[in-house]
Amino acid sequence: MPPAIVNFIAGQVGVQQLVVSGTSTTAQTPPSHPRAAFLVLLIIISFTISAIAQEPADTAAFDLPDERPAPPTSVVVTDFKYDAGNRVDITWVPSIDDQPELTLVDGYTVYRSANGGDYKLLDSLLPGISMYEDEEVTPDSVYTYYVATMSGKDTVQSVVTQEIRPEWELVNFDLAWLFVIAVIISGSIVWFIWRARAGADLFVRKIAGLDAVDEAIGRATEMGRPILFIPGILDMDDVQTIAGLTILGRVAKQIADYDTRIRMPVSRSLVMTAARETIKASYQVAGRPDAYSDDMVSYVTDEQFGYVAAVDGIMVREKPATIFLLGAFFAESLILAETGNSIGAIQIAGTARPAQLPFFIAACDFTLIGEELFAASAYLSGEPKQLGSLKGQDVGKGIAMLAIILGMVAVTMATAFEIDFFQMIADGLNQVFSTKAE
Repeated sequence: MPPAIVNFIAGQVGVQQLVVSGTSTTAQTPPSHPRAAFLVLLIIISFTISAIAQEPADTAAFDLPDERPAPPTSVVVTDFKYDAGNRVDITWVPSIDDQPELTLVDGYTVYRSANGGDYKLLDSLLPGISMYEDEEVTPDSVYTYYVATMSGKDTVQSVVTQEIRPEWELVNFDLAWLFVIAVIISGSIVWFIWRARAGADLFVRKIAGLDAVDEAIGRATEMGRPILFIPGILDMDDVQTIAGLTILGRVAKQIADYDTRIRMPVSRSLVMTAARETIKASYQVAGRPDAYSDDMVSYVTDEQFGYVAAVDGIMVREKPATIFLLGAFFAESLILAETGNSIGAIQIAGTARPAQLPFFIAACDFTLIGEELFAASAYLSGEPKQLGSLKGQDVGKGIAMLAIILGMVAVTMATAFEIDFFQMIADGLNQVFSTKAE
């Protein structure tokens, strides 16, 4: 504090101070007024605060928190297996600041260096993403990568990954057993097709609904009523529609032989064209091409329940003696089947849609359940390719049934009695039928 001010304060509080060449002496004097003492106290406090403010502050204790987000960690690059060497996968653990409530992380950027060159930006990703697929690599180059956290205009880089060279791997030898099973099934199909073409009598289980076709057509002939054939409501791109038209060929030939009328309303124009050609070919095979008419097949509408209303009207007005419901059906299945049942017609239905099968089973006389609809075409036509395919598929089903039964027994015995032999069988079956690449 300056000496002049000190002498002033001292005078106010009754103390005289002499400053001579850096030394001071004091002498007591009578005290002055109390108001002056209070003024002196305020001046001392003011100068004390000013002196503290002028001292250098400990900046380390008052540093602002670092707003830069943490970088991603555990960045790993792996070669994608069983390709032509044109893909690698980069994975990482997101930044610990990648949380919605912090709003520090704006996303991630992925960088790549080829053969030791400069790092180039590959892509920018949203927050929360922890994987990137690089599909622009070649087997003749070596690559390294790093991932950076974006926060505004700032980026925080991760560590660089290890070097990687993509490899050419087109065959997954871990799935060799599945390849062997596929060869067995395919070979069986080819073998049975060859046997069928050679004139061998291949056994096919009888299907009750198809055995009743002749009886149903004969009944319609005796009663002088038409036959109504409904191929479902889907187009020609559905396999159930194709299966229904295949059966139509066999039915139409029998109808031509018996000189019975057939009505076929459809809800798709392509189905109409295919059905007309099918019936026409059947009439030609039967030797009665003159009896065919395009009016046998008529297009109604693509609208689902508009088509159903039209078909129900035909049923009620013309009262067909036999109704075939073969194809893909949805909510209209019960409406059609119940109407046909109410007029006393013999109904033969078939579909591969499980949800509609209960309605057909309840309201129809015969029902082709699921795969029987597809087997029916081979059953009726006797065509070598279809019979061979059907028998070859039976070989595949036999392998699957044997594996299921053996696996069930092995797992049960290994779990209940802790027998190592059965555990070995269970592990072997898991390995044979596993589709997961190692």
